[in-house]
Amino acid sequence: MNSLPRFAFSIALTLAAALCLAGAHLKRMPAITCVQAATLGAQDQMPPDQGPDPAAVNEAPSGPSYTTEAPPPPDQNSDDSGYADQPAETADQPPPALPDYQQPPPPGDDYIWTPGYWAWGPRGYYWVPGAWVEPPYMGALWTPGYWGFYGGRYLFYPGHWGLHIGFYGGINYGFGYIGLGYEGGYWHANHFFYNRVYNNINVRVVHNVYSYHANMHADRVPRQSYRGGPGGVEARPRQSDAAAWHEPTAPRMRSQTQHAQNYGAVRGQYASQNHGKPPSPAIKHPLPADRNVQPTQRWQNRGGQNQGGQNHGRGESDHHR
Repeated sequence: MNSLPRFAFSIALTLAAALCLAGAHLKRMPAITCVQAATLGAQDQMPPDQGPDPAAVNEAPSGPSYTTEAPPPPDQNSDDSGYADQPAETADQPPPALPDYQQPPPPGDDYIWTPGYWAWGPRGYYWVPGAWVEPPYMGALWTPGYWGFYGGRYLFYPGHWGLHIGFYGGINYGFGYIGLGYEGGYWHANHFFYNRVYNNINVRVVHNVYSYHANMHADRVPRQSYRGGPGGVEARPRQSDAAAWHEPTAPRMRSQTQHAQNYGAVRGQYASQNHGKPPSPAIKHPLPADRNVQPTQRWQNRGGQNQGGQNHGRGESDHHR
């Protein structure tokens, strides 16, 4: 911790203690209790000492592929086919900017936050609210979907579940999804630990909590909602993103797909109606997990054909941290 925060802390503590002692003298309140409360309050507002980032385990090692067979050549119609699922939606105009909204607190331990996003519907773009989701298997992390501009079109690459965070277009969705990796928490000993610097946490409900300021300026960047094209985010996949994509993954669950479809029928969620400020930016109730989901390998040693990515079963992963 540098000298400036220590100096500021000392001043704050001295003033708080002096006021507390004065109040204690007038009200005959135990002075030691008041000083302790002032100390705890001041410490809670200070940035913690920075050591190794615990959420660094969310990114895959940048070494060789986890597959036994190299993936086939990328689809010539898209330069992200080696990092994301095939596009699920196509639009002829860019999505609106990401709205600013509050995250509801997690409903309990071990839920994963999935940020809101713009989807394409019959009347244009509509907002799919952010939601806490019961993960499909132990250790599962959510890589959000994203819009990318290629060949004069805007393509939406859906998100997926995996052992590590993959590429999501460099989009800053907030709440720990700062554009690369994930700083909102990490799995440890079969439980998810939440970083309250990025999450709205009720400590009476969630028990595994820590604080780590991984990127102090993450929420100050423009809220672009797509990669490439005029005004889009300029981001390129990294080696760790490719490694994460080559690991076993699972696609969006039925509950997530249904969640998106439900809000496609809500007129107020469309940008043409809400002008970029959806009335339901996030929901409080969590989405349940599909049963018998198990991550599968996309590319098997069978002539380079796509063999994975559509498994809707549920089972506990053997890749626990």
